[in-house]
Amino acid sequence: MQRTGLGFTMKFQFGIIAAALFATGCTGKQSEERSEQTCGTEFVILGVGQDAGAPQIGNYGDPAWNDRSLKLLAAAGAIIDHKNGQRYLFEATPDIREQLHQLDTISENNDDPLGLSGIFLTHAHIGHYSGLMFAGHESAGTKDLRVFALPRMKTYLETNGPWSQMVNFSNIEIASVSPNQPIDLSNKVSVTAYLVPHRDEYSETAAFVIKGPSKNILFLPDIDDWDRWESEYSIRIEDMIAQVDVAYLDATFFDNQELPGRDMTKIPHPRLSGSMDRFEKLAQSERDKVRFFHLNHTNKARFIDSKEHRSIMQRGYKLAKRGERTCLD
Repeated sequence: MQRTGLGFTMKFQFGIIAAALFATGCTGKQSEERSEQTCGTEFVILGVGQDAGAPQIGNYGDPAWNDRSLKLLAAAGAIIDHKNGQRYLFEATPDIREQLHQLDTISENNDDPLGLSGIFLTHAHIGHYSGLMFAGHESAGTKDLRVFALPRMKTYLETNGPWSQMVNFSNIEIASVSPNQPIDLSNKVSVTAYLVPHRDEYSETAAFVIKGPSKNILFLPDIDDWDRWESEYSIRIEDMIAQVDVAYLDATFFDNQELPGRDMTKIPHPRLSGSMDRFEKLAQSERDKVRFFHLNHTNKARFIDSKEHRSIMQRGYKLAKRGERTCLD
C-alpha cells in the first residue's frame, strides 16, 4: 500500500534521474583546500533532508535506493574552529555516524567526546536529537558530552528514558540555553537561540544564529509559519536574513499539491514556493543569502531534472548541498 506524508512514503516514477547537485557557495576540491588553508572558523552543512532522510523507510520506489548520489541525510551542520581546535554540531540526527565521519575528513578530531566540544539541539523531533542514542553505553559510551538545550528540551532529556539514563551515567552533560541570550564559544564566535513556532509536543523549537569573526549564519530547519513567527515572537524572517550572510531555511514541502489525498494545510511548514514568492520583495543581495534545506523525501526539488528544481534555479534561489562550507572569518 502506498502512503504519503512526512513520515511515510511516496513513489516517484522519474526513470533515470541525474544526481542531485544543489547550488552552493564553497564546493569542490580546490575550494575545500582553500578553506582549510585560509579559514580559521567555518560552518559546514552535513545534511539537507527532512528528519527521516531519503530514501525513507518503506519507500521502495525512491530512486535513491539505486542511485546513492540522490541520498539525503537529515539536516545538520557544524562549526569548525580550526584555531582553537573546537567543533560544535548542530543537531544529533539519525545519520550522526556518517555525519561525524564526514566531519573527521575535513577537520582534525580533538580530545573531546566524539571530537565534539558540544551539540546544539533545535527540538525534540526524531531527526534533530535521536542521534544522541549513539553516545550511550551500547555505542560510544561518551563521558560528559555537552548538549546545549532550551529549558523544555533539557527537562525532556532529563526525565525520559533512554536519555535520562545517559544524563545519570554522565554520557551527556546538558547545558542550559536561554532564548535571545548569546552563548560565547570563543572570543570571536557565539550562538544565539530564537524561539520559533512549531509542533512542540515535547520541547520548544529553536532557530540558531551563529556569529563568527566576520560572517553570520542562520540555521532554521523547522518552523510552522513565517507570519506566526512575527505575530507570536515579534520576529520577521526578513529581519533575520538581513543580519546574517547565509540563511538556511525550512523547505520541507514545495507546495500544497505534494501529498495527494491529504489536507496539507494541517501539516504546517512554509512551502518552498510560498517562501520564494515572499522573498521576491527583497533585494537580490538578500535573496542570495537564502539556502533552502530540510527537504522531505516527497519534495521533488531534490531532483535536478524536476520542474520544481528548475523553478528554484530560474528564480535565482539556491538549495543547500551537503558538504558546502562557509568561512566565518
